Amino acid sequence: MGQPIALLLPGQGSQHVGMATGLYRTDPVFTAAMDEVFTEMGEEGARLLADWLAPHPTVDLDHVTRSQPLLFAIDYALGQVVLDWGLRPEALLGHSIGEVAGATLAGVFSLSDAVRLVLDRIHRLADGPPGGMLAVAARRADVTAFLDGDVVIGAVNAPRQIVLAGPHPALALVEKSLVAQNFTCRRVPSLSPFHSPVLEPATAGAAEAIAKLSVSRPRINLYSCYTAVALTHEDVADPNYWARQPATAVWFWPALNALLAERDAVLVETGPGQGLAQLARRHPAVRAGRSSVVSLLPGRPGPGELDRSALAYAAESLGVEELTEPFRATS
Repeated sequence: MGQPIALLLPGQGSQHVGMATGLYRTDPVFTAAMDEVFTEMGEEGARLLADWLAPHPTVDLDHVTRSQPLLFAIDYALGQVVLDWGLRPEALLGHSIGEVAGATLAGVFSLSDAVRLVLDRIHRLADGPPGGMLAVAARRADVTAFLDGDVVIGAVNAPRQIVLAGPHPALALVEKSLVAQNFTCRRVPSLSPFHSPVLEPATAGAAEAIAKLSVSRPRINLYSCYTAVALTHEDVADPNYWARQPATAVWFWPALNALLAERDAVLVETGPGQGLAQLARRHPAVRAGRSSVVSLLPGRPGPGELDRSALAYAAESLGVEELTEPFRATS
């Protein structure tokens, strides 16, 4: 196709029971990539696989030990599907843990080292303070006066779409105040206060572990949702950059602005749900028709056939002429 491809890789909040399981054992590239991730995770991978495929997981999928590694794995595996289609993304933009998947696709980390980073992160955060995240249809300035008790702005996803993060019960009190003032609020599926400074103590020591990993210059333009610019080799080689991510605010919209300022593109959401696609459709470049949006997976949970039909439709939209025979046989 004519326009360059840019992958949007979602993070915490996009997970749900059964996400992308309709592609497992039906799409060979997706299946092989997922199995590779699970194998790299060892015994933890076996437990993760079992909970992913189970209709009633043993561990809540919103828990950091399930949501984070599964989102990483699915984002990465779908990225491999896109590459297998013969498409070569010109840019990658990951949201939260999606940035680690993007870094792996860009060659910054080997899969083995990326898995080590993810496992180290979730083990540290599992011992962190409980809390949550709250999406609010408002501007940053609109909610500043309501913030209290360690509740902060954890993400700016669009001009009037922010996410608050913080511990319980402070977050619940802020939510009550906002609702009383007629703000539209929605809880983000999370049992941890991601992108809040209250997680900083839980990240202690992460930089030392990450410093032991091999890091390479990105082979694909990798935009940061933490700095809102394309990452340099110096950026990705800084262990503190990766270590601080769970406690640092996400600037998705400014990063998307930076990506689309460099090029018009087909923005392909490469992960569960269509949350980033919905945000991207608000961008002036998309609204004007200069850029467009495609999602690889359905916007709501459903049977496996829904995953397969969504991926087939996305392939057709992206001009992919042939899918592998095992996929066609079940779609």
